[in-house]
Amino acid sequence: MIDPRLQTLRVLHERGTVTATAEALHLTPSTVSQQLRQLSARLGLELLEPVGRKVRLTPAALALVEHADALFVRWEEARADLAGYADGVAGQLRITGVATAITGVIAPAAARLREELPRLSVEIGEDPDENRFELLLAGRADIAVVIPAPGGPLPGSRLRPSRELPPSDDARFVQQPLLEEPQDLLVPAGHRFAARAAQGVALAEAGAESWIRAGDPADQHQLLLSACATAGFTPRVRHHAVDWYAVAALVAHGFGICLVPRLAPVPQRYPVVRVPLRGEPLPLRRFVTAVRRGSERRPPIARALAALRAAAGEREAKGV
Repeated sequence: MIDPRLQTLRVLHERGTVTATAEALHLTPSTVSQQLRQLSARLGLELLEPVGRKVRLTPAALALVEHADALFVRWEEARADLAGYADGVAGQLRITGVATAITGVIAPAAARLREELPRLSVEIGEDPDENRFELLLAGRADIAVVIPAPGGPLPGSRLRPSRELPPSDDARFVQQPLLEEPQDLLVPAGHRFAARAAQGVALAEAGAESWIRAGDPADQHQLLLSACATAGFTPRVRHHAVDWYAVAALVAHGFGICLVPRLAPVPQRYPVVRVPLRGEPLPLRRFVTAVRRGSERRPPIARALAALRAAAGEREAKGV
């Protein structure tokens, strides 16, 4: 078994403060501080040094984190090998993912697992305010379904902001493509594009429109900007909303049009029309799965990843 205090040190390296580390690990700050003092005493090295009211890792602690990362990869691989001596399909598995991923692939995959593996308990969480890679790192999730989005790293962290990917070569995680989700236009029922819902419209035709920044700004707004730039214009964003009911209300009342993911539900109570986009390149959201490296061979995780891929394949066969 790996000393759990190494995990505490790894999470502190990510989160930057004792308080944030305690929140991530569901511990008290005093417990985190005590664990780190004990680890420091056992090694005979100073692992932390004060910086104002905060602490930072010493060079020795940074070296220890690198070794701990490698140890945890090996531990996940060992757990995967040992699972082969049991039936490997019992216990608890937690999947975290963005809302439309839950709608489109996670819920159907979990339903399939429930039928095939009745002894495996699957817990699903959207976790909108969490960095899903930190959930993996802290052991609070086993699989994350996320959307790559541009953005810089968090200050003092090797991870990127919530719902964004760390570098693809980060040795602590295995990241695999899962699904490509097209974007549609959402317009009022009386809009000039509404009558063309059957054949679709080119995004470049919407350059003079007023736009609503719709959905999660961590990915949807960046996608809107990049898609419109590729189409040759900068969108005039007048309003913004995250909840799709609020978005649909703004569109229905003529405040603008927006991009809407194919998996996002559009409330039927509002007079709005979903219009497919045509032409190349089409704006897409890309979902990827991420797990702790080495854990992908553990039977419950391997079966869950296979179920996610099957659900994604069914969605793509239907045009998402």
